[in-house]
Amino acid sequence: MARAGYVYIMASQRNGTLYIGVTSKLAERIRNHREGLVEGFTKTHGCRLLVWFQRFDDIEDARQFERRMKKWNRAWKLRRIEETNPQWHGLYETTLAMV
Repeated sequence: MARAGYVYIMASQRNGTLYIGVTSKLAERIRNHREGLVEGFTKTHGCRLLVWFQRFDDIEDARQFERRMKKWNRAWKLRRIEETNPQWHGLYETTLAMV
C-alpha cells in the first residue's frame, strides 16, 4: 500500500525567499521548520511560513512533482501560491496546527 506524501512551499515572507520540500508527515515537518529545528536552507533564510501544499496519494508521485517544481521559474511558483493563497496567509496556523 502506497504512503501519502505532500509537496510544500515555505516562504520567508510574501514574495520572499522560497523553499520547496516533500514529506509524508506535513504537520510535523512544518512545525520543525517553524521552530528552526531543520538545519540548512530554511533555517538560514528564515523560511518559516507555509504558503502552499499539495497532497499526493503516493509519496513517490510527490517526490517526482517536487523535482519538477524545483525547476520551474519563480513566476510559476508565485502563481501557484497565489492561485490558492493570494494573501500569503500562514497555512500552518489555519490548516495544520490541529493535526
